[in-house]
Amino acid sequence: MEERYEDTTDKNQQPEPVLLTVTEDIRSFIYESSKWTKFLSIVGFVFTGLMIVLSLSVGAIMSSMNNMVGAQNNPYAALGSGFLTVLLLISAAIYFYPSFILFKFSTAAKQAVLYGDQESLSIAMGKMKSFFKFWGILLIVLLGFYALAILSAIVAGVGAASMA
Repeated sequence: MEERYEDTTDKNQQPEPVLLTVTEDIRSFIYESSKWTKFLSIVGFVFTGLMIVLSLSVGAIMSSMNNMVGAQNNPYAALGSGFLTVLLLISAAIYFYPSFILFKFSTAAKQAVLYGDQESLSIAMGKMKSFFKFWGILLIVLLGFYALAILSAIVAGVGAASMA
């Protein structure tokens, strides 16, 4: 049996727009946030640069560590400097993206507050959404890796106990 629902709303009636008022307090909060996010983004850029420099010099560091007396048991030597270089470059790329998004937010938010530019405020809020979405997805991925690590540790422990 088919049920029919009748639309009782007027087809010509437009929904009322919801207006959001940006008060002076909100403007000052956004402006102060833009200053802090610019600072955090610049620090992120500096650390990204340091990670890149470290990744390019990891081969020399590994070589000098292997030549040291008593460094034959270096656990990182088994990984190889190429693997560590790639790992650090991937980490630098992951760290660069949120710093870049924070910088874009800071620039757009400052312009929105100083010039009353609605479009810049919309762009700034979009960048902030992207920032939190990125960290949320990264957290989900990391929690998945942790769950796999814990599960594999349990399976290895059960396997080792059954062999004993």
